[in-house]
Amino acid sequence: MNLAHAGGWDVCVIASPNGRRFIDVDALSAKTGHTVRSQYKEPDAPDILPPADAMIVAPITCNSLAKWAAGISDTLPLGLLIEAVGKREPVVAMPFSNWAQISFPAVHDAMRKLTDWGVTVLVGDDVYKQHEPGTGENYIHLFPWHLAWQALLSHPWHSQNK
Repeated sequence: MNLAHAGGWDVCVIASPNGRRFIDVDALSAKTGHTVRSQYKEPDAPDILPPADAMIVAPITCNSLAKWAAGISDTLPLGLLIEAVGKREPVVAMPFSNWAQISFPAVHDAMRKLTDWGVTVLVGDDVYKQHEPGTGENYIHLFPWHLAWQALLSHPWHSQNK
């Protein structure tokens, strides 16, 4: 978020209902100046957030990767991600998971599909080493946010949407 702000971007945070458990909603709202949304709005309600020009979805779970690639939009973040791919908006996805989950065939299929559809998926030991199952809490502080930001700025659709 600091990198995006430094680059002059207006940042909004969307979290799944379960994802809210892992973030400080009040601190993020104060930092961005926007409400952290996690639920669909009523059809006739105005949107309280500006439309996105680009998205970084990180850290994303394997569950969300698989659902996204299957077109399941049962949460607001997934609905927005499905729509972003359809609108050809720049999207960078960076999973944070252990090597066993990342290695699951359906997750590999999901990442391949998303890549084929124009999403930049950053994963693998060349991005950061996938940790052992059950040890994620020891590595989350090492999450390379700067790589997601760099990938977004170099996304081929980025210049088309500016």
